[in-house]
Amino acid sequence: MSKNLEKELILRADSVCKDYTESSIVTHVLKGVDLDIYSDEMVAIIGSSGSGKSTLLHILGTLDKPTKGAVYYQGENLFKLGNARCDYFRNHILGFVYQFHHLLSDFTAYENVAFPMMISGDYNKKQIDERVKYLLDRVGLGHRLNHRSSELSGGERQRVAIARAVANKPSLILADEPTGNLDFKSANEVLALLEEIREESKCSMLVVTHDRDMAGKFERVYEMNDGTLAERVIKR
Repeated sequence: MSKNLEKELILRADSVCKDYTESSIVTHVLKGVDLDIYSDEMVAIIGSSGSGKSTLLHILGTLDKPTKGAVYYQGENLFKLGNARCDYFRNHILGFVYQFHHLLSDFTAYENVAFPMMISGDYNKKQIDERVKYLLDRVGLGHRLNHRSSELSGGERQRVAIARAVANKPSLILADEPTGNLDFKSANEVLALLEEIREESKCSMLVVTHDRDMAGKFERVYEMNDGTLAERVIKR
């Protein structure tokens, strides 16, 4: 029995297409992409800029809609759910890490990590306080929790973004070029941290990257090329 057959299928992209139309010119960004994500696994998608990998990630996270095809979470078609259910999916099931962190610059590290928990409505003030402090300690920023994100370095901001992504204990982390805006040392630190936190929480992680060395550390690797997706073997 294959390793994946022993795991739970949590997210599936089924023949996902995405077209953009401008001045009667249609651009086919995704061309019938299929992808399965299983519980407790790490998957990477590599590809050059403009290949469609970030577009796919946004559709998987319901930040964008496919032109054709469907995305299923535990058997439910996400794009046939109402807005409230999609909001719940993004807040409770997913954790996002972006290349440019997308922190709120006028708020502290503590506040940026706390916001997803406050929005969820699942935690009281004491629980939020304890988890935010634990997570910021875990990413090495316990001493910076009251600093605004604008006062942090690039590597520190990305570590706050990781803490924010896992605040609600997601089943799946989606990361879009999480080290693409960092220097070599900070990039390696962030990747190691992502791996450690994912292992601790036993969640799955899908990372979009152009870095083949990074991708080679993952269990499965796919390559996006001209809107199509194919599994690849990366030599370690």
